[in-house]
Amino acid sequence: MMNNKEQDVIFSARDVSLWYGETQALKSVSLPLHQHEVTAIIGPSGCGKSTFLKLMNRMTDLIPSVRTEGQLLFHDQDILDKGTRVEELRTRVGMVFQKPNPFPKTIYENVVYGPKKHGIRKKSQLLEIAEKSLRDAALWDEVKDRLDSNAYSLSGGQQQRLCIARCLAVEPEVLLLDEPTSALDPVSSFKLEDLISKLKEHYTLVIVTHSMQQASRVSDRTAFFLHGEVIEYNQTGVIFANPDDIRTENYITGRFG
Repeated sequence: MMNNKEQDVIFSARDVSLWYGETQALKSVSLPLHQHEVTAIIGPSGCGKSTFLKLMNRMTDLIPSVRTEGQLLFHDQDILDKGTRVEELRTRVGMVFQKPNPFPKTIYENVVYGPKKHGIRKKSQLLEIAEKSLRDAALWDEVKDRLDSNAYSLSGGQQQRLCIARCLAVEPEVLLLDEPTSALDPVSSFKLEDLISKLKEHYTLVIVTHSMQQASRVSDRTAFFLHGEVIEYNQTGVIFANPDDIRTENYITGRFG
């Protein structure tokens, strides 16, 4: 019988390795990711953080010459299997990038883009989805009177929350955030961090961040990557207060990276 700790694992990497051509970017990564938690992935540039994140919804497929080994289980199904329906996976595992990337459409059209693609046409239903998604992304009160405005009229922080709303509109289970605040000012970053803390009630979040302060503030667990390997993975409080590996301690105290 599974204990609760095993039961709430939504993603599980088992000896996952990845190559870009001859260059190995991930080396035997094994990592369980827990439901309704925020997992931070930290490490210096080029350590495999973003590669691992992109692999979780097969965005790596867009890069020629990528080869993988091992298993990456999502609800016990190996998503690296050739039979995986990638579009369906990306609906269930949404991604928000470093730089806000709204579509050149209205705020409303950005949010309902996914539901429309999935065949929802009823205007009242689309409006309901738009409002719920924008509320969940803590943006509704700021944009409810200008849903027909171009998304580019929003500030950077608002655009990033709009991109989160666009993900939420197709009801994903997991949100992948690749340095979502790196292009934002401190006030917008704080708002986004506050939002991340609230979203974990309904979603599982994985965030790649260069900011140790951000990782310690928003995450439940932290994985430290170095040269494509997971050096240490534990509850965030333990990683930051009492890491097992000297390399982890050196990185989080700023001795390298």
